[in-house]
Formats: sequence, structure tokens, C-alpha cells
Amino acid sequence: MTTKQIDYCIKLAHTLNFSRAAENMFVSQPTFSYQIRLLEEEVGFAIFDRNGKGASLTPAGAQFVTYLAGMREDLKRAIQQGQNFSAKYQDSITISLMVRQALYFLPEAIQLFSESDPAVQILPLFQYEGGMETFLKGDTDILFTLNEHTRQIPGIRIHDLFESRIYLIAGKDDPLAEKNLITEQDLYGRTLMVGGGSPAALRQVQQRLIATGKINYFNSPDHDTTLINVAAKRGICLAPGFLNDHSGQFTWIPFDCSEKFTCQLISHRTDHRESMHRFIEIMQKLCRDAVAFPF
Repeated sequence: MTTKQIDYCIKLAHTLNFSRAAENMFVSQPTFSYQIRLLEEEVGFAIFDRNGKGASLTPAGAQFVTYLAGMREDLKRAIQQGQNFSAKYQDSITISLMVRQALYFLPEAIQLFSESDPAVQILPLFQYEGGMETFLKGDTDILFTLNEHTRQIPGIRIHDLFESRIYLIAGKDDPLAEKNLITEQDLYGRTLMVGGGSPAALRQVQQRLIATGKINYFNSPDHDTTLINVAAKRGICLAPGFLNDHSGQFTWIPFDCSEKFTCQLISHRTDHRESMHRFIEIMQKLCRDAVAFPF
């Protein structure tokens, strides 16, 4: 299977017309049709049904083209990254984190790092799930995580960043937004969104509140969905402070509890690159210096 055949297949899936697809790809229709036929022979099933008016996707073809389109986009990004890398960089460091706001100081850290190591590229990789697996496979160099996930993992170095407390997220016009500290009693009679991959410490707090029988709750699949529900006034939620993007859209109020999260970066013990350690030290210093920053 060639990239040309992939492009031809995706184009035909969009137009469902051999003549138009061939014209858009700047080749003759016989050449275009031949390449589609070769692709179908290689994969072993019909991707398109031919008819007098053009073509239509078979059920197997529809699924196949969906995967092809994703694969082509991945290849395009890989080529672009390769071009960027070959033109400017000699090395790269990939850092995996669940969401952009988890490392609020990441853009500043990248900027400072580029001043000392301009030939090393920092590549953020956002993985809401599966970040640890990707890291352990060696596909990423650094992982942002919590200390509850790093116990008894061999072959890693642990770099502490900051402690993050639990906050209540509410709409700016919510009566709770006027408070400086939220207590358990403040939540009585309210609807609390729970779930969504909450860390262990947060689940403990949620379960303790639900056990009072005085708080309604419903499950939310992930943090982004939860924020949409808060904006829609369907409820409120508790979240780690490191998820705050400080956009001002919501009010984040400290919740009165002892549970906290120790946020860390982990790296591979076998990775001795000085540039990587410099980058981690920059991140640590930015977090240390931000003593008044609400994590």
C-alpha cells in the first residue's frame, strides 16, 4: 500500500465519483481506477461498489477509509515534525501530560529552556488516559503524574513539582462563588459531579460527601464534560487545583479537607541527557518560585 493509493482511496471516498476524484488528483481516470483496484487486491476486500453513476463505499470500505484517514493525518504530522526537527533541532524531549493546564508553567519553561538549549525541541503530548503506559514503553521521555501512581515502579527517577489541593468549581454567578472556603455543609442539597477518572484522594472526598446522604450526585465521564455541565448549571464539582486553567470562566474555591496531591515529573533512570535534566530543573524552579500560585 502506497501513500498515493491511500490518498486516492480517501479522495474517492469523499467524491464517490471516479472521474472527479481522478481529476482532483491530477491523474487520468484509468490510472486512478487501476491504483484503487491494486489497493483492493492487496487488502483482500472490496472498498467500493461500482455502479453506472459512480461508486459507493462498502460497509468494510467505510470502516477502512476511516482508519486510513486517521493514519494519513498521523503520517502528515510525523512528516511535519520531521521537517521541523531536521531544519532546526538536533534532539527532542517528549513530555506527556493529561491536559494542557496540568503544567501551567510549561510554556514559560520551554521558552527559558530554548535560551540555553536551542537545538533541543520540547514536544508536549496530551494523553488524558494511557500516559503511564506510553511512558513505560519508552515512547515518551517525561511524564507528569501524581505520586500515588509512581510507587514501586522500577527504572524511573522522580522529580517533585508541587502540592495541589482540592477546589470546588462553580459558576461565577453561583452563591458559593462568594465564599473564600467551602465546607461540607455548603454542599448539602447541591448536585455534585463525580467520576471521570478522579485521582484516589479526590474519590475519597467524593465518597465521604455522598455517604452523608445530603448531597445529590451524578457521574461525569471526564473533566471537560464536567466543566460543560458546570457551565450549564447542572451541578458543581470538586477537582485538583492543577486542572485550573486560570481562564476566569469559573470560580475555583478551596475546599476544606486535608487531602492533597503531590504532583511530579518522572523520567527514565537510563536517560542521562544533561539537556533533559536542565529542562526538569527549570520546571521545578518555576513551581518553587510560585509560592503564592493557587495550585
